[in-house]
Amino acid sequence: MFPVKYNMSKVWVLALLIPYSAFLSKGTANVSTKPSAVNIGAILSFDSIVGRVAKVAMQAAVDDVNSNATILNGTKLNISMFDTKLSTGFLGIIASLRLMASDTVAIIGPQYSVMAHVISHIANEMQVPLLSFAATDPTLTSMQFPYFVRTTQSDLHQMAAVAEIVDHFQWRDVIAIFVDDDHGRNGVAALGDKLAEKKGKISHKLPFRPSNITREEINSALVKVAALMESRVIILHIYPSFGVEVLHVAQSLGMMQSGYVWIATDWLTTLLDSDPSLFTSPAIMNDIQGVVTLRMHTPDSDIKDKFISRWTKLIQKENPNQNPFGLNIFGLYAYDTVWALAYALDALSKDGGTLSFSNDSRVINMLTGDILHLDAMRVFVNGSMLHKKILELNTSGLTGQMMFDSDGNLMHPSYEIINVIGSGIRRIGYWSDTSGLHTEEAPIHSNSSERLYDVIWPGQTTQTPRGWSLASNGRQLRIGVIVRVTFPEIVSRIEGTNKLSGFCIDVFTAAMNLLPYPTPFEFIPFGDGKTNPSHSDFLHMVTIGAFDGVVGDMTISTNRAKIVDFTQPYINSGLVVVAPVKKLKSSAWAFLRPFTPMMWSVTGMFLLVVGAVVWTLERGTNDQFRGPARRQIVTIIWFSFSTLFSTQKEKTVSTLGRFVLIIWLFVVLILNSSYTASLTSILTVEHLSSQVKGIESLIANNEPVGYVKDTFTENYITAELHMDRSRLVPLNSMLEYEKALKDGPGGGGVAAIIDERAYMELFLATRCEYSIVGKEFTKSGWGFGFPRESPLAVDMSTAILKLSESGDLQRIHDKWLTGMACSSEGAKESIDRLGLKSFWGLYLLSGIACFIGLLCYVIRLIYRYNRHSNSNLEGSSFSSRLRSFLSFANKKEAGQKDNCPCTKVVVHEDGS
Repeated sequence: MFPVKYNMSKVWVLALLIPYSAFLSKGTANVSTKPSAVNIGAILSFDSIVGRVAKVAMQAAVDDVNSNATILNGTKLNISMFDTKLSTGFLGIIASLRLMASDTVAIIGPQYSVMAHVISHIANEMQVPLLSFAATDPTLTSMQFPYFVRTTQSDLHQMAAVAEIVDHFQWRDVIAIFVDDDHGRNGVAALGDKLAEKKGKISHKLPFRPSNITREEINSALVKVAALMESRVIILHIYPSFGVEVLHVAQSLGMMQSGYVWIATDWLTTLLDSDPSLFTSPAIMNDIQGVVTLRMHTPDSDIKDKFISRWTKLIQKENPNQNPFGLNIFGLYAYDTVWALAYALDALSKDGGTLSFSNDSRVINMLTGDILHLDAMRVFVNGSMLHKKILELNTSGLTGQMMFDSDGNLMHPSYEIINVIGSGIRRIGYWSDTSGLHTEEAPIHSNSSERLYDVIWPGQTTQTPRGWSLASNGRQLRIGVIVRVTFPEIVSRIEGTNKLSGFCIDVFTAAMNLLPYPTPFEFIPFGDGKTNPSHSDFLHMVTIGAFDGVVGDMTISTNRAKIVDFTQPYINSGLVVVAPVKKLKSSAWAFLRPFTPMMWSVTGMFLLVVGAVVWTLERGTNDQFRGPARRQIVTIIWFSFSTLFSTQKEKTVSTLGRFVLIIWLFVVLILNSSYTASLTSILTVEHLSSQVKGIESLIANNEPVGYVKDTFTENYITAELHMDRSRLVPLNSMLEYEKALKDGPGGGGVAAIIDERAYMELFLATRCEYSIVGKEFTKSGWGFGFPRESPLAVDMSTAILKLSESGDLQRIHDKWLTGMACSSEGAKESIDRLGLKSFWGLYLLSGIACFIGLLCYVIRLIYRYNRHSNSNLEGSSFSSRLRSFLSFANKKEAGQKDNCPCTKVVVHEDGS
């Protein structure tokens, strides 16, 4: 019986089975300033492909360290290796406790992540660094395990590489098959996080037991994947011991054929590197054809090549009777781990550190009287210093540079992307945390254009699989079809049958026929045939799984896109306004319609202004602008209007007059061209007139507006256009549309109807007294809906684009939605008439020219008058001077040199 005071939570009860008292010693401390030997331990599974390679590699590393006089200053490494068989827990605990009782300064291993979680707790208590070259679980480098040091790459980086491969080929859903332990679960959790960063996800997780898995269990799980899961991208994250068996069962089930994608983590390359004879096995190579896998990348170097060349001799030295086996990547990391520990011990020694051990008083107090003497387990006093030296390492080994980041992971992780082809493997690229996917070992970002070389996928095809397929359980797709009472051209039942017809049905069927894979489906009507069903209820059927897709007049909107995934729009159908219109009849005064009344008035005013300005500027030097007052008035009027046709007989001779006239003639040119174009349009195109000019005028008044019930139109009108709900009148059929428009606001009807263009074009097909007025004020369209993240939405969008490019979509449209007898171009009266706002810039230009011309003329005239009257009008009154100035201005100039100091000769009108 155990003592009552024994605390089971402190030491595992399994440890009580350890009968190794020879390892235990008494005393409170054991200090050696310069020991002749240092004890290190290793926990391996000698029967595993990683363990047997690591055992040889670590023994070779210890021999190389002990034969190197430049390190440890004569102190030798003693390594004790314990075989945990294939156990992932019990024997590992025993081995770690045995090592703790023998003054071990560090433990290399364990190789399994599950065991590393357990032993890390012991390492924390005993302050012994735990260096693992094979435990890749990302959670091991958490703050919970401060003495754990990973000397290999973390699965966090491997899963980042897998996620980038998935994203590179534009897949979004994957299936994860994994071993259900700490290694598998935490690796897949990291994969899920990395996929989420790239908008992907794990759609299904398939866990396997860590051991004793049977072929029947594998077969049952894979049958479920093939029959029920749509994703065809499978991530295989398991142990090498039964990974090939999973692929063999997949081959027998037809899951290694074209259309499937298998991405195996580095367990597959570890297996192939460890057992080269697999390449000569046709059965095994046939099972893994087209698989994409990863391998931790180690750069080429001389020391690596030399070690590889020694490998066969090292195996024979370790066990001459053992069959040769290959060197895998974990063997290289195991070798470097021993050297890393040696460098850290050397650095600790050079800094004056000592290897000190002491008994843990907590263990002594708890186990006093224990016949197994577990109280001899000793704490490594300088373990924290050694741990610090390990993390400070910056050295190079067989695997390249060894440095640790702040999280305790090796820096600069890199993976090779491998493709199994034929009887061998081919490297198709690399992944690194700094450069992502690339084809060169040391990529140059600016010149790197290719991320991966071509892949040979399962089924011996180079065409990238689409990554999903309809579940092969034989069930047809249930496609819901919304059947409206109105507009049978959109969707309707064929009378006397259960079949459906219409524009939406033809487009959907044509798109499905273009899919690159057979897709059986059946239409299921939604609606009672008496009233228009609710679109919200219709979409809800998709969310509860009643429908696999929906077809009908489904306008793509933000709220609806939150419920289902829509395809590319197959018809544009924004909101428009329909109102009563009347034709504008031609009349004898149609020639006045191109310009608005204001435009005519301003043009006439400017004609007179320009004529008066030119007359003022010309009369001083041009006889054609002189004479009696009546003649001058006629000249101004004639000259003004003749400029419209460039027929004026009066010639301009002054510089200022010509300047003003040139600007005005340019304005006249623009006016003439615009008038001619507008008049041509008015006389050759039929025009409609409506009191409602568009959505703006409809918002401005308070008249009632009709809309279609149970559509998104009502919410748009109230929320976006801010119309009062009391103005809205719900309508259900084309007869109600027509009656409401005919009655008008005064007769209990509506001023206009707001609805989608596709419906309104059908309504206007035979109703010429109504028309679309104004412009389409929303941009939307109809699409087919599928469950969220359904890959069918993407493939159907591609098919719709193909229909559009081939012209088939337009032909289907013309078959159902065209052939209208009436025009729906809309009222154009206000658009055709040209207003002042289109020409005010020209009038401003002409006005400025007139002002400048008159200003220069007045300044010049005043200057000439002052020179003329300096001596003749001295002492005269203001009125006398004004009369003299006006008389002077009325006289004709005899010369052009105003700045001449000589006296001007003025010729009077009477010739004197």
